[in-house]
Amino acid sequence: MAFFYLMIIGAAAGFLATRVMRLETDVPTTVAIGVFGALIGGGVLRLLVWALGTVAGFVGAFLGALALIWVWKTYLRK
Repeated sequence: MAFFYLMIIGAAAGFLATRVMRLETDVPTTVAIGVFGALIGGGVLRLLVWALGTVAGFVGAFLGALALIWVWKTYLRK
């Protein structure tokens, strides 16, 4: 089922991409462009989400540490 889903999405994406780029191609080439574009774009998107997720985790840890230091200096250390 995933294969057919990839083919349908690939055909739609390939169709839109070839129209936006004003490229005249046949149906198999259009589908191939969409499928390989989905694989490349999906990989890049997953890499960005992973990288941004790692950065977001670091920023969250840093802000949490700052908050803990503030609470410690303000309320606990007297």
